[in-house]
Order: sequence, then structure tokens, then C-alpha cells
Amino acid sequence: MHTIEQKNIIPLACFAGGIFVFIWSGIAPYDRTTWWMEVAPAILALPLLLATHKKFSLTTLLYVLIFIHAVILMVGGHYSYARVPFFDWLGESRNNYDKFGHFAQGFIPAMVIRELLLRTSPLKSGKWLFAIIVFACLGISALYELIEWAAAMMLGQGADEFLGTQGDVWDTQKDMAFAGLGAVCALLFLSRLHDKFLRTSS
Repeated sequence: MHTIEQKNIIPLACFAGGIFVFIWSGIAPYDRTTWWMEVAPAILALPLLLATHKKFSLTTLLYVLIFIHAVILMVGGHYSYARVPFFDWLGESRNNYDKFGHFAQGFIPAMVIRELLLRTSPLKSGKWLFAIIVFACLGISALYELIEWAAAMMLGQGADEFLGTQGDVWDTQKDMAFAGLGAVCALLFLSRLHDKFLRTSS
């Protein structure tokens, strides 16, 4: 599936690309407070990935997916989720980057959780693993919504850009639904490919 050189080069390329996007994202973002809150997960993940790279190296597929997720967060932080260009679509009078971001919030963590469970627990591929991962991703999404609520309580109107509800009273429920859908899609479409990466990395 991949050579030793690819295993080293691809994560390094993802790291370099992530730093480049991070610098771009931090240059004159729409709202600096929102930027910090949106990119915080990527900032927290980077030292963890660097610290564990040698002792617990992830599959190349997972490094690429994490890089993609970081880019999504940083683009959303730069523009704010309600103002990302080219996402005024789906026939709604709103910007849909938020839906895209929450789909990724389920899609990519699903693969992270899958790899961690398969490598560190007795669980094997099957219906139970599928269900546990989907429910875990829904839990993560719910936790994120609670964080948004806490930010709104502390910052008042200053949290409007971070919340990104765009006047939709059902935005929280839709966010969690898209995260759940993302998790299901990841497991349905990437599990076999992920298994191949796991076999070649063991």
C-alpha cells in the first residue's frame, strides 16, 4: 500500500501544508476571537501528533484525513463559517460551509476512533464497532455544541460568528445530524481502505 519513504514523506507534507494554511488563516481573519476558537482543535492536535509520531505512528490515511480536517477548521476560522466563499448553495439563503464542517466533524473523527479502537482494544470490525464509533462521533458533536453554548454565555453577542447559526433555530440539531451522517459515510466508504493501511503498517 505504501513504502517506508511514503510513510515519512506524506505526514511531513501534511505538517508543512498545515503550517502554511495556519499562517494564511491567521492573516487578517474576519474576527480574531472567532479565529482562535475555530483553529484551537488544530493547535491542540499538532503537539499531540508530533509527540506520538515515533511511538504510536498513525496510518498515512489518517494523517491525510487529519490534515484535511485541520484545513477545514482553519478556512472556517479565517472567513467565519457564515462567510466562506462559494458555499452559498443548496438553495438556502445561508452559507453552507457550516454543514460541510460538521459533516467533516463526524467523518474524520470516525476514522480516528476506528484506528484507535482497532489498535488498542479487543474490538474488531463489525456492527458493534460501527455503532460505537457513530455514537462516539455524535457525543463529540454534542460536546462541541455545549462548548459553543458556553462560549455564547460568556461572550454574548461576541460569540455570534463562532456559533454560525445564521438565524436557524434548528442549527444545533442539524449540526449533530450532519456529524452523524459524516461518521456513517466514513465507515461505509473508507473502512476497507483503512483496513489495508492498518495491515501494511503493522
